[in-house]
Amino acid sequence: MSIKLTRRSVIRTGAAAAALPLIGTPAIAQGWPNKPIRFVVSYPAGGATDIFARAYGDYISKQIGQPVVVENKAGAGGTVGAVEVKRSPADGYTLLFTISTTMIMNKVLYKNLPYDPDKDFTLISYMPAGSLPTIVADSTGVTNLNELAEYARKNKTNIGTYAAGSYAHLVVAELNKHYGLNMEAVHYRGEAPMWADFLTGSLQGGSGAWFVAQNVLQSGKGRAIAVSQKRMRKLPGVQTFAEQGVTSDVFRLQGFVCAVGPTGMPDEIVNRYSDLFVEGGKSEKVQQLLDQFGIDDPAVGRAGFQKLVAEEGPIWLKAVSSLGLTPE
Repeated sequence: MSIKLTRRSVIRTGAAAAALPLIGTPAIAQGWPNKPIRFVVSYPAGGATDIFARAYGDYISKQIGQPVVVENKAGAGGTVGAVEVKRSPADGYTLLFTISTTMIMNKVLYKNLPYDPDKDFTLISYMPAGSLPTIVADSTGVTNLNELAEYARKNKTNIGTYAAGSYAHLVVAELNKHYGLNMEAVHYRGEAPMWADFLTGSLQGGSGAWFVAQNVLQSGKGRAIAVSQKRMRKLPGVQTFAEQGVTSDVFRLQGFVCAVGPTGMPDEIVNRYSDLFVEGGKSEKVQQLLDQFGIDDPAVGRAGFQKLVAEEGPIWLKAVSSLGLTPE
């Protein structure tokens, strides 16, 4: 049987074909989202990662018309939550909210990491952790990095870190290297116990988040003498490491909280999330949180996140590897 094709029949057939759903159409074109979203937070409730996950989740929920449920799956440096999300369907309904340690430093901190940060996840958005201040005890009389070096040459100097292999640990190592010092890094499990010991006088310094160290600064027992990356609005008079002549790449690295999904998520959904996080970072609620936490910059989208990991990831890994830690 022959079929006679006319111009009209070709146009009619083409229009009908265009109306049909395409095979493999991304989920977002098939009604995503049509059920609640799950944010798996790889650190405990009440911490900064959790607080920001809930704030951004609230904003996103209002935009997409679906609940965003936050679940805390803490443990092993973010590993527990990472494995949970790695095993989840890549359908855009489960995201991991975690930090730079989980996505970068764990590669050298753990011997048998049960996930591959580079292969198991799709990068969506990161939220800068801000410029972390280095604080010294007022009793030392130190007001800048050069004075800290002079003090450390004459006195035993213990500097607190909130974890082995952390940015705070790198601060001690890089200052020792730059000035030829032998300051001792004293490791804690988190910032709260570190700053508590600082207040007792057992530490001469430490590095960490401005919002956690507020009691130390307000008490008059601690003084910020340097900040990473760039000057902070909360501490405008405190110079960066680079401004004081300490130019190691470590001090330009960007710590972050981030949102990632299982690898294989449809690009349309990833891009939609990326846009939502960037928009959410400009919302009044998130802006208030940023001010409360002493963070000057809001969320960055997918392309910026990919660029950050590509450029700064190798520097982080080299720096942490140089600490000579034995992987767990």
